[in-house]
Amino acid sequence: MKNSAEIRRFHRLSRAAEQEIEAIQASLPPPLRAEARKIPVTLEPAPSRELQRDGLEPDLLGLFTGEAFPDKYGAADELPAQILLFLENIWDYAQKDTAAYREEVRKTYLHELGHYLGLDEDDLVQRDLD
Repeated sequence: MKNSAEIRRFHRLSRAAEQEIEAIQASLPPPLRAEARKIPVTLEPAPSRELQRDGLEPDLLGLFTGEAFPDKYGAADELPAQILLFLENIWDYAQKDTAAYREEVRKTYLHELGHYLGLDEDDLVQRDLD
């Protein structure tokens, strides 16, 4: 981000995303809600240059990193679980429409949460979270 207008927009996008995530978590069944609240969500404008060098697309909307919940007691060398949402990319994908942005934050968060819960891409497609 380069200027104050971009910074203000990112703060607005962050607030809307946080509200959406809180509403999603509150609507989950209690055991799932507890697990969802354990995994940190990091809000970034877009994938960093480092992530892009690692092969991620610059227009990626979200990313789950670390160890999935079902594998929680598996490999000790995994990074802690985390969900990253790339808000500027989601905003662009939603064509700068506030309602579409909130819906895409919801869908992207649930998609990445699904990965944390052990779902693969086919499972997510079946749940319309692709």
